Amino acid sequence: MSKCDACGKTENMPYRCHHCGGTYCSEHRLPEAHNCPGLENWDDPNGVFDSGFDDSVQTNQSQGSGGFSDRLSVDTGPGSLFGYFRGNATYTMLGLMWITFLLEHLVALFGIPIGGETWSAIFTIQPQHPEYVWTWVTSIFSHAPVQFGHIVFNSIIIFFFGQIVEDYIGSRKFVYLFIGSGVLAGLGQIGLAHAQVLLDMTNTLGPGALGASGAGLAIMGVLTALNPNLRVYLMFLLPIPIWAFTGFYLVISIAGVLSTGGGLLGGNVADMAHLVGLLVGLWYGLKVKGQRRTPNQIQLGGGGRGPGGPGGPGGPGRRRP
Repeated sequence: MSKCDACGKTENMPYRCHHCGGTYCSEHRLPEAHNCPGLENWDDPNGVFDSGFDDSVQTNQSQGSGGFSDRLSVDTGPGSLFGYFRGNATYTMLGLMWITFLLEHLVALFGIPIGGETWSAIFTIQPQHPEYVWTWVTSIFSHAPVQFGHIVFNSIIIFFFGQIVEDYIGSRKFVYLFIGSGVLAGLGQIGLAHAQVLLDMTNTLGPGALGASGAGLAIMGVLTALNPNLRVYLMFLLPIPIWAFTGFYLVISIAGVLSTGGGLLGGNVADMAHLVGLLVGLWYGLKVKGQRRTPNQIQLGGGGRGPGGPGGPGGPGRRRP
């Protein structure tokens, strides 16, 4: 038994709106009947409401033969090759992380030593070489090869939090958020290195950075802005509001940026990358807040969706965002 969010009527078999997440009776099940917030944000000139996937759905697709070439020619429309990733962007990002992690080790078979100059030029964003623009992206999916916990902990936060954010903003915007926040986090870290040298705080630019913690913290920031009192149940027992997680990382990231001794989590932690990712997420979360509903609680420690913990041990000689 559930109550209609519009009129309060009790229903045995309520309808759930795919756009705002609300529960409604048969009379108010249509978006127009319950004044769905999605109606105000839908700008389709043909007046067709969203199908429920995300804003990447193509409403004006050219008619083709339906062959393989046609499926490749459509961006992310229904039936296209890339359309199968719609709704699964979180798992796609996780898959790319683990594929890259495998490649970090496989390149050694081609004479590229792990941690060497060539290896770093492929997988690590470096303050010495900001012109290596490909590392702005590859460094997001790369992780410290020496300590396995780095990619594991980043995977936890993206797995448990990512799907909630993806459901809220759509798969395409989730990919933009993930990569955009990761790039800004990496650039922020190497920008800090140059600023410290200019201010005579250090005489070396230091190591590069790698890891998806900047993107992971951006995801946490979005959820915090959407619902700061979202309860996270650690191992199904201890309820902690998500703002406490975010606040914890905000404090230690700021302390790490201001500290000359390596920060509270050690010398190999990219605190500026953490801080930039978190701030990007908070900003974007405030921007999109109110479009749909978010859950009131999630669990960490079992299947389904729930939060994890960002960051993780980094490899020696490299900072890990």
